[in-house]
Amino acid sequence: MNAHEFAQKQSLPYEAKKSLARLRAREFFDHCEGNVFVSVGGLDSASLALFLWREVNRDIPAVSVSVLEDKTVQEVHRWLSTQGPFVFLKPIKSKVQVLREYGYPVIAKDKAARIEAIQTPNNPKQTFIHAIFTGDMGAQGKFQHSERIKLPDKWLTLFGGLYGHHRPDLVCQVAPFKVSNRCCHWMKELPCDNYSKETGRFPYMGLMASEGGQRKWGLMKNGCNYYGKTVTRSCPFAIFTRQDILGLAVELGTPVPTIYGEIKRQSDGTLETTRARRTGCTMCGFGVHMEKRPHRFDRLRHDNPKEWAFWMYDQGWGKVLDWIGVPWENEVEKQSVLEMAYV
Repeated sequence: MNAHEFAQKQSLPYEAKKSLARLRAREFFDHCEGNVFVSVGGLDSASLALFLWREVNRDIPAVSVSVLEDKTVQEVHRWLSTQGPFVFLKPIKSKVQVLREYGYPVIAKDKAARIEAIQTPNNPKQTFIHAIFTGDMGAQGKFQHSERIKLPDKWLTLFGGLYGHHRPDLVCQVAPFKVSNRCCHWMKELPCDNYSKETGRFPYMGLMASEGGQRKWGLMKNGCNYYGKTVTRSCPFAIFTRQDILGLAVELGTPVPTIYGEIKRQSDGTLETTRARRTGCTMCGFGVHMEKRPHRFDRLRHDNPKEWAFWMYDQGWGKVLDWIGVPWENEVEKQSVLEMAYV
């Protein structure tokens, strides 16, 4: 599928997209001879579990490392376990272990991987390091330039001190903490991968290209169902928009975790959650620098002050937010914490 074909499918009416999702989900089930499971986290994938149980097969197990999620998301998972088969997995490493061994999940997944590279002393991949600083790919990259590989100067000045000679025009610092994107690998992906290998089942995932980032290009390139040598997976909602998934959640009666607020129709007719658009691990910092206050850690402070203090002070998240310029220590007005944090 090319980008144009994918965009055409994204523009289809809601009912047509839902029919396509049903068709692709059933195709995947049949191709895998029923050896499938659905990976469950937040509202999108909880709706996917209900959709699959009602439209494909009631015996598809829902699988989650639920303990990583917000407590109100965990409540929804417990409710789901009364509606169909549900498997609760444990992370391979704890949140604290991952922070201490690898570093903090901050900025964005793809950028965190590049920051980890330029924080590694004596990194042998100097061509890659140079590309991160300048975008110039060198002989290995046929001397092309890539803005996708280059880190923005803002992050180079904060994290590029070990290899600042690649950009003598910048004053680059060495951060007093490590950055990494390995948290999801150890806490979510590897437990699910192990479950897949042990059971011979292949995953349905609630990913949508409309969310952007790396997943957008992967879904546009590989489509809803992908059968590869090392990866086999189905994303029936790949062509859905946020409006589609919220409409489906209302239609299915998916319980909305309190951390999201409620699904309400706005003055322009669109559906929106009243408190947060998406959630994840309570100590994840990917994208927090783009959020207006009250941001995710402000909401955590309101919902669970002890956990907030643990991450901010005991585990050093406060110094990380200070370093990247995200205010956190001064409290925001309590009423605003209950309102939408993303605009």
